Amino acid sequence: MAKRDYYEVLGITKSASKEEIKKAYRKLALKYHPDKNKGDKGAEEKFKEGSEAYHVLSDDKRKANYDQFGHAAFQGGGTGQSGFGNFDFSSSFSDIFEDVFSDFGFGSSGQSRRGRRNYRGNDLRYDVSIDLNDAFTGKEEKINYTTYKKCKTCSGSGAKSGSKPSACNYCGGQGKVRSNQGFFTIQQTCPECSGEGEKIDNPCNNCGGAGKTQSNENVSVKIPKGVDDGTRIRIAGKGEAGTKGGSNGDLYLFVSVEPHDIFKRSEENLFYELPVSFADAALGATVEVPSIDGGKTKIKIPSGTQSGKQLRLRGKGMPILKRNLFGDLYIRVVTEVPTSLTKRQKEILSEFKNLEDNKSNPLIKNFFDKAKKFWKR
Repeated sequence: MAKRDYYEVLGITKSASKEEIKKAYRKLALKYHPDKNKGDKGAEEKFKEGSEAYHVLSDDKRKANYDQFGHAAFQGGGTGQSGFGNFDFSSSFSDIFEDVFSDFGFGSSGQSRRGRRNYRGNDLRYDVSIDLNDAFTGKEEKINYTTYKKCKTCSGSGAKSGSKPSACNYCGGQGKVRSNQGFFTIQQTCPECSGEGEKIDNPCNNCGGAGKTQSNENVSVKIPKGVDDGTRIRIAGKGEAGTKGGSNGDLYLFVSVEPHDIFKRSEENLFYELPVSFADAALGATVEVPSIDGGKTKIKIPSGTQSGKQLRLRGKGMPILKRNLFGDLYIRVVTEVPTSLTKRQKEILSEFKNLEDNKSNPLIKNFFDKAKKFWKR
């Protein structure tokens, strides 16, 4: 039976781009994949046919030969025979599948067929605790931590001076091995070299072949003003050393802000409760109150201020991170009723009570007016 035209198989034209060729094959492969069509020989043949077409058309050189000579380009003795030979589906499918579906998260042990694993060093975490005053002003924090740095003896290669790693005999330096399981070829990480593709025969005496050694580091970090509890600060390149030329990881500083004795914080705003005497709340007063910058601010307590009233001081809160702006300070007035009275104080209050009328206590009058209606039901 004559082979169908590869462009016809994938439903594309000769002018199709590489991305269009890949997209067409992906659609066909998902439709006719044997796992979705168990026992369907027709679907299996179409799947193989599509994979063969993609194998040829996805490669510039093979595609050029096919466009010039057709199927004869890949048949022994054909006019345009270029050493490709007949398509071996079982040996090529793994590469095809990984090429087309790698952007969907499929692949082999975290590696691509075009390159090895990422040799970047690990990121590190360091927790630091500061008080609210430091969060207001910012702080220079000196930290000491343990990490791994590139071995100076072998320059990170892991091999003894004068030697170098050799290709793994088990996988031939590929870092992966294949085994046939029926219709499919399964690709796995090489168990001998753990996917490295090479082995160190003469390890460095200083690092034992790891390519890095443990080291105590000291770093000065600027904690900016306005940081909040849970703020994360990244110090690039101060994590663990990479291997085989990989870049260093990063160091992440996690900031926690300790509770304050007076102020409570909500994002850029600060809050606290200000106790005032019964007389000051009734008559009014001017009092000095603390602010987070260490200063004092005079505020006026209006006469007749009720307990729970909130006063606002603009710009007296926390700095807003990376902006030249500040939050506000909210002061909640709490009226303190005297707990111990002298005889004279009791006399004055008794006299005051006798002089009270409904106009002096509108909230009390309003409550009992409502209560009287309720009691009459």
